[in-house]
Amino acid sequence: MMAAETTATIAAVSTPPGEGAIALVRLSGPGAIAIADLIFRGRTKPTELESRRQQIGEIVEGDRVIDQVMIAVHRVPHSYTGEDVVEISCHGGVLVTARIYEACLRAGACAARPGEFTERAFLNGKLDLTQAEAVIDLIRAQTDLALRSATEQLEGRLGERISQLREDLIALVANIEAYIDFPEEDIEPDVGAALLARLDAIRGKIEALLATAEQGRIFREGVRVVIYGATNAGKSSLLNRLLGFSRAIVSETPGTTRDTIEEKINLRGMALRLTDTAGLRADETDAVESEGIARADRSLANADLILHIADASREKPPHFQARASDDRELLLLNKSDLPEHPDWKECGGLRISCINEGGLAGLEEAILAKISAQRWDVPSAVAINTRHRDCLRRALAAADEARRALAENLPPELVAVDLRGALQAVGEVIGHADMEQILDALFATFCIGK
Repeated sequence: MMAAETTATIAAVSTPPGEGAIALVRLSGPGAIAIADLIFRGRTKPTELESRRQQIGEIVEGDRVIDQVMIAVHRVPHSYTGEDVVEISCHGGVLVTARIYEACLRAGACAARPGEFTERAFLNGKLDLTQAEAVIDLIRAQTDLALRSATEQLEGRLGERISQLREDLIALVANIEAYIDFPEEDIEPDVGAALLARLDAIRGKIEALLATAEQGRIFREGVRVVIYGATNAGKSSLLNRLLGFSRAIVSETPGTTRDTIEEKINLRGMALRLTDTAGLRADETDAVESEGIARADRSLANADLILHIADASREKPPHFQARASDDRELLLLNKSDLPEHPDWKECGGLRISCINEGGLAGLEEAILAKISAQRWDVPSAVAINTRHRDCLRRALAAADEARRALAENLPPELVAVDLRGALQAVGEVIGHADMEQILDALFATFCIGK
């Protein structure tokens, strides 16, 4: 990959705002070390400091000392961005950090855009695009599985698979285009069959990567768990019990929950996105309540796991039989601390109580069993995200068209066009394509200083 054509030296505070023991101010670019010379006072100037060694000193502005700091210099190309980088570790106060950052700007640095440090690392060939995306996944990881998935992607596991796929496509395109350029060299039938087999192998690799999309979504976003049922069945009480604190209002008045409420928990290493929904009842005449139930229906359609909760101390609600259960659903018979209504005698749901927590340990086991059945808890060496999936879907569609053209003995020029389309789409995954719009959208999601 070509190095980034950047002339500006950028600066940013790379630690979160607020008070802490230490904060980090970072400079990157051709003038980073010279700017550090202007604001740092110590035994050795930054320009004379050995690379990747720290030195204690002071950040000054004129004769005024701003803070005592540790400074480190990382010279090109052995740095995160592939440029000269200076890292200033200062005391973690809001004001002192801001003053050091402002001193960098006054000495000639420019304010970094969101994600610009990682963008420069990508443009300078230090990371491929999948590794750059893994940086933000690593920062946002809330479970061990999400952390492991992000770490493997940052190590380049996905990039290696995509690079190999791209090389396979390049070789296939070269073969087809050689035939186009030299039509007098007839391709024997067995060679044509071999080309078809090579294309099928490529398609198989794309399909295998696409199969990891759902697991990637689970790792990054969590399992979508929707709690639904009749009014006063105990949905909000269950949400509060699972969270361990009172998040939703619990009342005997029907229709208390009129909108969806979403929270996230970590259940033994798996992130669960819990959604409490509006209660179902036959006489929903209130417009606001009707909208709440419509939103509940939309949540159910997108759920990975459904916790259908019913009040076992009362008769079955009218809607109960109308809503057929599926493989995603767990039936929970709540209020097991009260006498059970005869309607539920033959029902095989899990008995729980949100009052005395009876059955809640069994509920956790049942949820984990559902997750294990879907193999969401098994870490994969690669787990693609939504952008990767869209690129690979286009690549597979183009490869399918190329296969059809090959099988029907259509002109090789048509096969080559389709294969180039597949190559373009695969290249977009790791950044070997026209990436300007993709980069703008991607790195805008990063925090300042990363």
